[in-house]
Amino acid sequence: MANYYDLDDILTEEEIDAGSDVDIPLWLAHDLCNRKFVTVKLPYFYNERVKKEIRADASCVDLRRWCPYFYELGLKLAPMSSDPTLGSFLLYCLQGRYKEMLCKSHTVALTTAPKFVTLLTQEEFHLFEAARDSMKAFNKWRFQGCRLERAAVLGRKRRHIAVLSPFELS
Repeated sequence: MANYYDLDDILTEEEIDAGSDVDIPLWLAHDLCNRKFVTVKLPYFYNERVKKEIRADASCVDLRRWCPYFYELGLKLAPMSSDPTLGSFLLYCLQGRYKEMLCKSHTVALTTAPKFVTLLTQEEFHLFEAARDSMKAFNKWRFQGCRLERAAVLGRKRRHIAVLSPFELS
């Protein structure tokens, strides 16, 4: 019986015609691509039509609909892909969405979840939650309690030490 995770056993037992499109797990694609057995075809949500849509207005695009892990998957596919612009596209996409996400995380009511949260990927949602938590902590610090504390040394008096010059000593 073959080892399920052994690539040589997988390749020995199953024959695939050259040029065939096959859906395989990412971990397997990575190893096969390193061995130069396969070339990776990017998922449809990294094609030129989607890139054009994101370049038009990145903050309005529903990336979660395509892939909740849009950036993470793209970063794993970038070294295996024949598209040299994938990494820079992912950076452009995140930069275009980050400013809007940060503004909304600081301005929306802290108890309500805005509609646009449903458009965020997992990574963006974690950034959004971190920004909201930061704003909550800032508001708590700003509006609750005394911000200044009296130092313990301020209540004590200093001893007066006479300083004599070298001429007064003789």
